[in-house]
Amino acid sequence: MIDVTETASQQIRTLLDEEGKAQSHGLRMKVVGGGCSGLKYELSFDDRVREIDSEIECHGVRIIVDEKSALYLVGTVLDFVDTLQESGFKIQNPNANNTCGCGDSFAA
Repeated sequence: MIDVTETASQQIRTLLDEEGKAQSHGLRMKVVGGGCSGLKYELSFDDRVREIDSEIECHGVRIIVDEKSALYLVGTVLDFVDTLQESGFKIQNPNANNTCGCGDSFAA
């Protein structure tokens, strides 16, 4: 469903460790309405896995996705970049027909 690069997994583990949540939380990837193009991504740490959620493990990191968001995230790659020009998580979504200039929202 979703692939997380080793670099992104390392960054997620680092952030979880810093917050003392490494054992109890996973990364929730969510698609919500909003942004320039109509849909936007939300990333947060969560310790709840509900009945409507799917949970996958990538490089030792738990990823939690609700069923509605999963429809938009199939085949998505989550990466982390840290260069002089940009730093942060980068989402490569093959389902995005259009993205805005900021890179935070998309249309499917």
